[in-house]
Amino acid sequence: MTTQVIVLNGGSSSGKTGIARCLQAVLPEPWLAFSIDDFVDSMPPALQASDAGLEVTADGGVSVGADFTRLEAAWMAGLAATARAGARVVVDDVFLGGPHSQERWRRALAGLDVLWVGVRCEAAVAAGREIVRGDRARGMAEKQAEAVHQGVVYDIEVDTTRTESLECARTIAGAVVSGSP
Repeated sequence: MTTQVIVLNGGSSSGKTGIARCLQAVLPEPWLAFSIDDFVDSMPPALQASDAGLEVTADGGVSVGADFTRLEAAWMAGLAATARAGARVVVDDVFLGGPHSQERWRRALAGLDVLWVGVRCEAAVAAGREIVRGDRARGMAEKQAEAVHQGVVYDIEVDTTRTESLECARTIAGAVVSGSP
């Protein structure tokens, strides 16, 4: 089968977005990239900081509510429909629920050829990136660095601790099965 969807899972500031952009540059066919950050930014402001939507605590903890989960399911279904319509898709996500999050994606992407990619980064390095970014609650990267990978099964893993996004993208591209969808 031809790879139709690449799912990148890693903690905050692990380098997923940079890898997604590099994948768009190194893969021979055009790929659309979608990030969980894009989804969060598209939510009404009232849901970006509420019990029903997404709540980020001062120490970087993240919890999601029923409205977030419902809207996220619709977003997942939309991205799956985009892939089913013939576009190749890179998804950049953070599996806060570990294997439960992966299972939600598996259901949404049923019938599509998916490459599951773990994007790892040592907690201290991700925390340093988090500080430089300035748009995350301190502690988020450290809390998520390992937690998002627990119980998740991957086809391939990359580590951005000491490897640049472009090299990680080339490794992932080598695992992508090319051809017509």
